[in-house]
Amino acid sequence: MFTNSFWALLPPIIAITLALITKEVYSSLFIGVVIGGLLYSGFSFTGTMQHVFVDGMIAQLSDPWNVGIIIFLVILGSMVMLMNRAGGSRAFGVWAVEHVKTRTGAQLATILLGVIIFIDDYFNCLTVGSVMRPLTDKHRISREKLAYLIDATAAPVCIIAPISSWAAAVTGFVDGANGLELFVRAIPYNFYAFLTIIMMLCLTLMKFDYGPMKQAEADHLEAIQGEKKGKVSPTRGDELPTPPVSQKGKVMHLVVPIVVLIICCIVGMIYTGGFFEGESFIDAFSNSDASVGLVYGSSIALIITIVFYLATRVLSFTECMNAIPEGVKSMVPAVLILTLAWTLKAMTDSLGAKDYVAGVVSGIADNGALMSLLPAIVFVIGTLLAFATGTSWGTFGILIPIVVNVFGADLGNELMIISISACMAGAVCGDHCSPISDTTIMASAGAQCRHIRHVSTQLPYAITAAGVSFVAYILSGFIRNWVVCMIIGILLMVGTMFGVKKMFGKEE
Repeated sequence: MFTNSFWALLPPIIAITLALITKEVYSSLFIGVVIGGLLYSGFSFTGTMQHVFVDGMIAQLSDPWNVGIIIFLVILGSMVMLMNRAGGSRAFGVWAVEHVKTRTGAQLATILLGVIIFIDDYFNCLTVGSVMRPLTDKHRISREKLAYLIDATAAPVCIIAPISSWAAAVTGFVDGANGLELFVRAIPYNFYAFLTIIMMLCLTLMKFDYGPMKQAEADHLEAIQGEKKGKVSPTRGDELPTPPVSQKGKVMHLVVPIVVLIICCIVGMIYTGGFFEGESFIDAFSNSDASVGLVYGSSIALIITIVFYLATRVLSFTECMNAIPEGVKSMVPAVLILTLAWTLKAMTDSLGAKDYVAGVVSGIADNGALMSLLPAIVFVIGTLLAFATGTSWGTFGILIPIVVNVFGADLGNELMIISISACMAGAVCGDHCSPISDTTIMASAGAQCRHIRHVSTQLPYAITAAGVSFVAYILSGFIRNWVVCMIIGILLMVGTMFGVKKMFGKEE
């Protein structure tokens, strides 16, 4: 009764709605999970318990990919704690304030680093967050704004980078065609990714915010004054108290571990893709197992970091070992949210959401009168599906095979290329908006921002970029020329930003 129908999307919809209303994500996700179990079991108590905890939570925590991501997450937490204890973050903050003089410069530096680290969105979120927090804190930029800048340069950048874990994921869902060639050809039509970057630059250079983000920035400035009087900031995540940091720390004690981490993670990913067995660099990335590769890379980077700190005598061996469990503790909230989000996705999958959406899209594609509107329709469906399920990659797995089958894997069909790009853009957009998205959770962890505050402040920005992208996809279905559509899309986005600033914004 409840499977393969709209009921399959009810659990995540309820969880998301509760999270946005109550501002409390743990109980909201768990309620969504329980509702999914009830629908699947036909409201049987024992059946619900079995499905929620055995088929859902235990199965998700036994999945090799998920376990790899958790290990990577806690290792990154340990490295961040080590960098803080060694004084690297403090030294970088002092250096950055001397060289980056303005709030605008601090935001541009964050965007630039996010664009440079395009290998993987998880890696992007945690690395950019740990590096840029000292700088943005010094310039009184709220953690909500930092989380937005991190999130908007994670998935949107990875989805237009041919060498990334996302490119590998997309190519794996394409049958009957060269997946990497299709991915590269779809990049110019990925309006949401490009327009999100344009929007960030407009907000930064025009020096304004709007909606909940504007209030968050004001709250942060007020909280700074409150902290001087001994009050606690409501804008930040739950940060654990730490012993005094080393006064011997220098900028290199932050930069060297980060550079080592980037190199090791890249090597780890291409290793899992067979690079050292004769595969080309690009093919190795296409075939890589990002979860395992990131665990390999981060583990080796952690060992090298400890050795480096011991050699430079900024931390003792005992201090390094004490920092590791503290780093793991700092990531417990993110791990808990991820676990509940993965379990909720399992509930949705078991109820047949994939088959329901496939039927809806196929019915639209069979209507010849709607073919030119198919990219815009696919973009909306991809956005809603990713928002409800919290997964971009799961959305790729559902929609990309459907679009390829509709057009017969014909790479010469420009409308198919546009529709594939619309699918990827919609998946990223929905993922960007969803409070149960793993990337959104990672961005909150990287910025050390309360998760639901990040979601509520980012949502209006993501919706704005989605609206302009939707118009661009309507035009692209008829014009079928990415240059013309991209120019129109950029002009619309810049014009929208000027209009929003005039209506709601106020220069800082």
